[in-house]
Amino acid sequence: MNHCLNCTETLSAPYCPYCGQKASTHRYSVKHFIEHDLIHGILHIDKGILFTIKELFTRPGHSIRDYIQGKRVGYFNFITLMVIILGATHFISALSPFKLADIVPENTKVAISVMEEFSTKYPKVLFLITIPVSSLFSFLWFRKARLNATEHLVINAYKASAEMILSIPFLICTIFIRDTQILYILYNISSGVLGSLYTIWLYSQLFSAYGYKPYQLILRSVMVLVSIGVFYAFVGIVVGIIIGLLAR
Repeated sequence: MNHCLNCTETLSAPYCPYCGQKASTHRYSVKHFIEHDLIHGILHIDKGILFTIKELFTRPGHSIRDYIQGKRVGYFNFITLMVIILGATHFISALSPFKLADIVPENTKVAISVMEEFSTKYPKVLFLITIPVSSLFSFLWFRKARLNATEHLVINAYKASAEMILSIPFLICTIFIRDTQILYILYNISSGVLGSLYTIWLYSQLFSAYGYKPYQLILRSVMVLVSIGVFYAFVGIVVGIIIGLLAR
């Protein structure tokens, strides 16, 4: 009778029922490393990422609801996905001769420049701020769903990943297009129109299983966006006043 090499429990199946260790293990060799660890690891990661991205853009609400309800096989971890996509967007941004502040109107250049500099230096901190804010308002507007705060964090972390993916075509355009007016239009389409429509689609689909009527789903999804916008506008005004007072 075989025993698990990890926890010493008796084995009667391909995997240990207590710790999940495979019953069959091999001594490491170059061949084993290439065939099992390297190739399998790369293919497994690619499959997980591609499947998760496909789900986020074909059935976002249903797939995230499945994930938080425990159907997690095949899905890529939301934190890992966010970190990988964040790295990809920063890599593409580094290839562009433009910064976001270069293409926005004059009256928003300073604010955008400060935000862009902060997000470049502290991208993880930015997510630690923005995702909880989105989660707070999705929690408040969809209270009847009775999802807890952590589940809303997971929902909005996946949403943030999808929104970053939506921004990639715009980032690629900034590498090849030199007309800032065209880039500004593309930026508004990418972050404004597409981002808002995606949010409404995701929330409406996800919370459709919790007793909301179709018009309520759309209205509440829109109100999440409005609430977030009002919150950041208020924060911007307060920060502007503080900076103005300190500059005197």
